[in-house]
Amino acid sequence: MNAVMCHAPHDYRYEDVPIPHAEHGEIVIKVNACGVCASDIKCYTGAPLFWGDDTRQPYVETPVIAGHEFIGEIVEIGHGAVENNDLKVGDRAIAEQIVPCWECRYCKTGKYWLCQVHNIFGFQTVVNGGMAEFMKFPADALVHKVPSDMPIENAAMIEPLACSIHAVQRGEIEFGDTVVIAGAGTLGLGMIGAAKLKNPGLLISIDLLPKRLEAAKKLGADITLNPSNTDVVQEILDMTDGYGCDVYIEATGHPKAVEQGLHMIRKAGTFVEFSVMREPVTVDWTIIGDTKELNIHGSHLGPYTYPLAIDYIQKGLIDVSHIVTHQLQLKDYLTAFDMVKNGKDSIKVQLIPS
Repeated sequence: MNAVMCHAPHDYRYEDVPIPHAEHGEIVIKVNACGVCASDIKCYTGAPLFWGDDTRQPYVETPVIAGHEFIGEIVEIGHGAVENNDLKVGDRAIAEQIVPCWECRYCKTGKYWLCQVHNIFGFQTVVNGGMAEFMKFPADALVHKVPSDMPIENAAMIEPLACSIHAVQRGEIEFGDTVVIAGAGTLGLGMIGAAKLKNPGLLISIDLLPKRLEAAKKLGADITLNPSNTDVVQEILDMTDGYGCDVYIEATGHPKAVEQGLHMIRKAGTFVEFSVMREPVTVDWTIIGDTKELNIHGSHLGPYTYPLAIDYIQKGLIDVSHIVTHQLQLKDYLTAFDMVKNGKDSIKVQLIPS
């Protein structure tokens, strides 16, 4: 089969590799689509978070098939793989991004998404990703059935939307809250759609690109702000009688957005840090502590939210069709990477293997 194989930074190759087969407890799918994530681009361009530096160990193991935003049709089921779910050959299915070990402290206490071993599809050799014609779900994977009538481009949005929903949950939004979501890429737009379901008093999207702000409006943003032509911190303060927003979710991946959020959030507000940063970010921690006594929440992956993402997409409660802008053939992966890296004319770019 054809697959996009990661070997090193800037060294991803379109290769012919063996088709995987299901052994005990495993499932093999024919991949319908696989999205290109911003984290894929950070990995491709050599970010230390993935490849290591003087302060951290490499996260990526190579060679590995890239991709973690996949959806596909089951073509093979190993013995014992369907004991705890209702799956059969021909069903459409998705596996959660992480394959837990189920043995560490986190897994045994229900926090499987923080698994100490932390095998993520598309980054470790034991869990090859979805930028291929076929892929295998290991026996320990968390697999969910997806409605067969869901459009492929929407179904491939389940993983990022699940992450967005978890970030919004971490924001602990209350009725009437002023909520700011910084970044209107795939994840930020999913957060807009999810936060709208919480009925905040005011939902604000911040981004540098007008096209993305237009999509934010369609997904439920009450107000959109562009930092290139607006002092967004002052705008938020003016809207809130000088207090600041109640909840700020950072989804840009840019250090400036972290600092921006600390200045526009109110005292005792909730700051959610979602982004995968390319490099370490430095801020004034006095603002977090003595000045504002903020609630700082991290957000990682989409634990327990895949059923919600599937349900919200299927019912049209979050219209992810506003997010998917391009679909390219698998062999055109470098073009797709460039589109995501540039970001001006695209939001979500997906690769189609067939």
